[in-house]
Amino acid sequence: MSIATRRFAPRPGIFDVEPYVGGEARIPGVTEPIRLAANENPFGPSRKAVEAYAEVAGGLHRYPDGGSTALRDTLAELHGLDAARIVCGNGSDELISLLVRAYAGPGDEVLYSRHGFLMYPIAAKTAGATAVAAPERNLTADVDALLAHASDKTRLVFLANPNNPTGSYLPDREIRRLLDGLPEQALLVLDTAYVEYVQAADYSDGLKLVEETERVVVTRTFSKIYGLAALRLGWAYAPAEVADVLNRLRGPFNVSLPAQVAAVAALGDQEHLRHSAEQNSTWRTWFAEQLARLNIRAEPSEGNFLLVPFADAPAAAAFLKTRGILVRAMAAYGLPGHLRVTVGTEAEMRAVVAALKDYPQ
Repeated sequence: MSIATRRFAPRPGIFDVEPYVGGEARIPGVTEPIRLAANENPFGPSRKAVEAYAEVAGGLHRYPDGGSTALRDTLAELHGLDAARIVCGNGSDELISLLVRAYAGPGDEVLYSRHGFLMYPIAAKTAGATAVAAPERNLTADVDALLAHASDKTRLVFLANPNNPTGSYLPDREIRRLLDGLPEQALLVLDTAYVEYVQAADYSDGLKLVEETERVVVTRTFSKIYGLAALRLGWAYAPAEVADVLNRLRGPFNVSLPAQVAAVAALGDQEHLRHSAEQNSTWRTWFAEQLARLNIRAEPSEGNFLLVPFADAPAAAAFLKTRGILVRAMAAYGLPGHLRVTVGTEAEMRAVVAALKDYPQ
């Protein structure tokens, strides 16, 4: 339907938004495809989380705790944080949108790195703000470029660290340099969805910066290493005044009861987290080495995925589909010559390598 024929006209700018499209999950005729398109934990959630989820099935007629109190208290104890500064959301996507709604609108700018998460420009445009993409250097966020694109209109700066889909990261010293150079009115949002997978010694999760500076918000998720993507749960650690604003904007029961209890149980099973991180490191390294033997150089990654270049990425993705393997095309991120491949189980990664050995490059 064209804009002219619509009976109810939305706010200007809505039709500039391209809807977010997640990774594919199905292949016609294939009962159980190898799903490596959405950066999910191939080992699933903790058994304790599944059991906690099942135990509340009889209470689905009750509203959940609107403040996610037990979950916030558990997060605070685990990470040494102030529970009052933690805000839980329906996925970190919701928290990103709430931050933009709260602090940016028409005439304001939301700054992000060129190949950053697609939800940053989407959230900016839906709020009527202008999304500004700073160029990257070697597929890594460039602090100098971000600072050069910041202005007196910049209200929010989003930085995924590590970044999806490139896998690159900025060390603590560069994050601090970025923060020091940003205009005073700009709030820095560190999206650390993949923090549990990071091995780099000079990396910082940013949580201390929240309390040190009062100018930083950190977002995290239960969708990746905790394996709770279906429950849609994320959290933010923010300055007290920002947490207060987010709590005024979010829905009164934005996190379901099953999500809350499963997350608390998941946090209590750090062995599952360690196992998932160790397996990811092992098979991410192995996969990169196997690709190198095929004369394919994957980008270095601190996440649970690798960004892989191909002469014809769509053809490569289509070929892998014929082998029952789903990966993520990257054209929407401005990387049409790359595919993003989630690190799966040993069997899954061996299947990808076997398929690529047969791919006529």
